[in-house]
Amino acid sequence: MKLVDLFSGCGGLSLGFQNVGFEISAAFDNWISAVKVYRDNFNHPIYHTDLSTKEGLLFVKNLNPQIIIGGPPCQDFSSAGKRDETLGRADLTISYAKIVSACNPEWFVMENVERIIKSKILKEAIIIFRQAGYGMSYQVLDASYCGVPQARKRFFLVGHKHSSDNFLNPYFNKNQSKIPMTVFDYFGDSLGIEYYYRHPRSYRRRGIFSIHEPSPTIRGVNRPIPEGYKKHDGDPVDIRDNVRPLTTKERSMIQTFPDNFILNGAKTDLEQIIGNAVPVKLAEFVAICIKEYISDIRKDSIVTENQLSLRFDNITKTITQIVWL
Repeated sequence: MKLVDLFSGCGGLSLGFQNVGFEISAAFDNWISAVKVYRDNFNHPIYHTDLSTKEGLLFVKNLNPQIIIGGPPCQDFSSAGKRDETLGRADLTISYAKIVSACNPEWFVMENVERIIKSKILKEAIIIFRQAGYGMSYQVLDASYCGVPQARKRFFLVGHKHSSDNFLNPYFNKNQSKIPMTVFDYFGDSLGIEYYYRHPRSYRRRGIFSIHEPSPTIRGVNRPIPEGYKKHDGDPVDIRDNVRPLTTKERSMIQTFPDNFILNGAKTDLEQIIGNAVPVKLAEFVAICIKEYISDIRKDSIVTENQLSLRFDNITKTITQIVWL
């Protein structure tokens, strides 16, 4: 199945789908720093391209993909941003929908932040997908129930040409774990710490977390502990010598990128790239649900064909008996 990743960033979605057995034909992004990281880690091509242009659309269409995956930039919806759909980046969600509609793949997967559910842009995109003939399933997935040691909620919309709405929801539901994954569940004692600092958005929130709980959402900033930090009521311990921020590499691994994933570039860019990424194990979770659904469809087709064959055999026997009578 020929797969293309749009707005690919450093490749969290690509790597997750690739790990499950999908073949990636190409990827596209317009941020050169993310493109460079992607190129260091994948063998297939990634193109530094503006997908909001007509040329970008034609480029993707010429690849004739069977499945398109992607996460249009989400800053205009994100709680970390200004939540203003008029800033222009939200339009890339519409660009994504138009590319899918024009390319007409059998499948598409669109990922974004949870807040997109409340946006007008999503409603417009769904209309485009609906007019193109897709049945759709969507769900907000908490990554910590999908094999990721991080309480990160992400919106997934999956479309398929030959299915009714909500076709994938039973697979999303049955494949999630019963309890969230903690940092300790994933790393054990290998980080060498029990508590770590994650800079809060405001000092009304805590900044210290235990490895015996899921990590909070990995964001695009990674600041040091400020001098004179005062213990928050929610902090499990005081600031001590062995409480520190996570490193860039550790943050990428909480996003479930493998230890051998290459991260070259300016630290500020890398922190933002990691914060923007789809956790690899979350992408794997979605890819596995799709593969299970495809497998079940094929089984049902075989059963249906066998049932038809049996019915035909019975009719033939009946006709033979009538003839012999």
